[in-house]
Amino acid sequence: MISASSSSPVSKLLLLLTRRRRSLSPYSTLPPFSSKTLIHHIFNAFLQNDPKLLNPHFLSKLQPHHLHPILLSLQSNPVSALRFFDWSHGSLGLHHSLQSFCDLIHLLLRHRMLAPASRLFDTMVGQFGSQFDYFAAFSDCFRNHSSDVSLVSSFLIENFCRNGMLDLSVDTFIRTYKLGVSPYALSRMLNCLVDANRVDMILDAYGEICSALRGQHFCVYEFIMVGLLNKGRFETGLEFHSALIDRGFSLDIVACNKILKRLCKENQVGDGEDFFTVLLTVGPKPNVVTFSTMINRYCKDGKLEEAKKLYKIMIEKGISPDLVVYSILVDGLFKAGKFEEGCWLFSAALDGGIKLDVVIFSSVMDAYVRIGDPVKSVEVYRRMLKEGISPNSVSYTILINGMCHDGRVAEACGIFGQILKCGFVPSILTYSSLIEGMCKIGNLKDAFQLYESMIKTGYEPDIILYGVLLNGLCKNGLMGDALRFFFQAIHRGVKPNVYTFNMLIDGCCRLKRLRDAVKVYIQMGIYNIKPDVVTNTVLIKGISEVGRLNDALVFFFQSVKKGFLPDVVTYCTLIDGCCKQKHLHAGLRLFEMMRRNGVNPDISIYNVLINMLFKENCIDAAQEVFERFAESGPEPDIITYNTMICGYCFQRRLEVAVQLFEEMMQGQCKPNAITCTILIDAFCKEGKMDDAMLMFDKMLEKDPEPNVFTYSCLIDGFFKSENTKSAFELHEEMLKSVSPNIVSYSILIDGLCKRGLVEKASLAFHCAINRGLVPDVIAYGILIHGYCKVGRTAEGLVLYGRMLTSGIMPDAVIQRMIAEHILGADRRKYEGTTNHLICR
Repeated sequence: MISASSSSPVSKLLLLLTRRRRSLSPYSTLPPFSSKTLIHHIFNAFLQNDPKLLNPHFLSKLQPHHLHPILLSLQSNPVSALRFFDWSHGSLGLHHSLQSFCDLIHLLLRHRMLAPASRLFDTMVGQFGSQFDYFAAFSDCFRNHSSDVSLVSSFLIENFCRNGMLDLSVDTFIRTYKLGVSPYALSRMLNCLVDANRVDMILDAYGEICSALRGQHFCVYEFIMVGLLNKGRFETGLEFHSALIDRGFSLDIVACNKILKRLCKENQVGDGEDFFTVLLTVGPKPNVVTFSTMINRYCKDGKLEEAKKLYKIMIEKGISPDLVVYSILVDGLFKAGKFEEGCWLFSAALDGGIKLDVVIFSSVMDAYVRIGDPVKSVEVYRRMLKEGISPNSVSYTILINGMCHDGRVAEACGIFGQILKCGFVPSILTYSSLIEGMCKIGNLKDAFQLYESMIKTGYEPDIILYGVLLNGLCKNGLMGDALRFFFQAIHRGVKPNVYTFNMLIDGCCRLKRLRDAVKVYIQMGIYNIKPDVVTNTVLIKGISEVGRLNDALVFFFQSVKKGFLPDVVTYCTLIDGCCKQKHLHAGLRLFEMMRRNGVNPDISIYNVLINMLFKENCIDAAQEVFERFAESGPEPDIITYNTMICGYCFQRRLEVAVQLFEEMMQGQCKPNAITCTILIDAFCKEGKMDDAMLMFDKMLEKDPEPNVFTYSCLIDGFFKSENTKSAFELHEEMLKSVSPNIVSYSILIDGLCKRGLVEKASLAFHCAINRGLVPDVIAYGILIHGYCKVGRTAEGLVLYGRMLTSGIMPDAVIQRMIAEHILGADRRKYEGTTNHLICR
């Protein structure tokens, strides 16, 4: 009942309204009062959205029990009803009943006014607390409203959750799920339960939840598991999974596979293993996708043994591996370098009738190419065609790459033609592989034609392809063209990198063009590219190789001062330079500096050091260094032993060299053809041809096979021991198994010339030319000297002219020899003429 006290809010409002309306006096004659009249009066005022129409006399009669009927009368206009609800509480201080709250919420929901309904719900909970039976109150209101049961239920479920009333939310769901609940409201409830870690409540209602969402493409299990994983509650997820199995629920392995895939994808391999173990032990039964997911993760992590164990478990459980499993395992084995196992598995898949695709065939082809066996790669390609699988541009590119690495560029070009014939568009990798192959065999013309063709097709070459072409130009000594091409690439917008500059600097240094190398080095600073250890090492090597060791050392120490950290290769380059310039002391100082700076010397450094000590006749020091690192490391390699044996032979200590050779035969590092050739050469120089032939015969019987240098040393030895017949026989034997080079022919020509057999020497010279060999200055010098020695100076001069025409510059020995023989011929001619005159 409204208080009549003059101090009450209602009295004050009535007094205000009376004063405002005295001038208008619309109510000079008041109608008789009734509840129906009051309700209708207030209904009209709020329906017209004009509180000024309210009569103070009627308002003074307003009681709390009138509120509910007034709300019902405003059902057609929910905005007016809500405004009256707020006005009656805010302006009059009247408290609405639970039924009024429920009625107005029903009304708002019927008109889809969800936000105001939610705010009103919050007010209701704040006023009445959480102990009321709200569901019963809302159920009673269905008689007064044509509300959508599903909508009201979903609203209650969601808003109970929002207010932390999870028990009431689940209870409402249980009571109404058969009548329909929105998936959104249900997902909201599940999220709240997961957030509150109330998995027990989810388990109790799991059956009803799945039933409510059947046909909605909504997997309750997956939703809950993902929610728990997002919260970092993996252990709770495992318990939830096991509890569902214990309660007799049937779980979908597809949903489980999605959870496993997520764990593996996020590098939670340990959790993935635990989850996989649960699937194996309690279910559901893993399928081929389950196994492939774990095998894929193991292969990516390099855990091939675990991957192979799972493969065996698959077989044991009667699960047939599919294309995906074989592809993953084969690729993983190849990447781990387990080539034979990968090939065996690939064959097992084919023998098992698995229909493999072009991807796995391409993977196997690529593996063969990477180990340098393009022939096998072609065999796999043919097997792919036999299986009825059409190659794609990737498989063709792999074939081209393999052919080019094997020097079979012509065949690679044929495959490139097949790509175009099949309608495939060659990728930039295809072009790069073929261009690189052409550059390696020196076919720069075709390489640049293909490059221009690629440009016309719309490809924009990257810095890698430019590097391939630059490397080809540099390796062929075309540094002018290389530098022009480099600046053209920059003009096209290509950003050079340190590797590009290193190639150019190395190319300049190889041609002894140090000035250009330094200019390129300076250009690096212009493009803000910092020289790396390779840059400085290449430049140091180039400077030292032209005999400017001091300049190399100055550049080295200047670079160190600027922060350059030399590696073992840099030190090895400098020490080798010191060795060649016979600066033993400087080399040893650099060696000590390297060790002080924490750079551990490798076997290459020790090999250079030993070689330097032998050349400086420091045999004992070389022996001491060898014995020291042979005991403590690094392990001596074949170069070490060859250097030691060559050093002993050079110092004419053949017995020590043979002793070291015998130690090699008993050890792990076996002699190679170079080792045997060094000893054979030493035996020949000592005139011990029987020992030389004994070692040669052992090479023929066992490994290593003799090479052209082995034969050349023996032929030279026979000539020097005046055993011309054996020399010729050995030369003929060599031609049957080994291709001779210009050095072996030079030895043969020299032996013949020294015995005055110039005609045979000339024949051998032309045989070399017919074999495609290019005579060098030594070969020309030997034959020219042979002609001059037997008095055939004219023929010697003709050969000299031919040498100049071929672009070979004579050395000082040939020039002196020609001058001496011409002067000698003139002198003999002059003396002959003088003697003739005297006789007359």
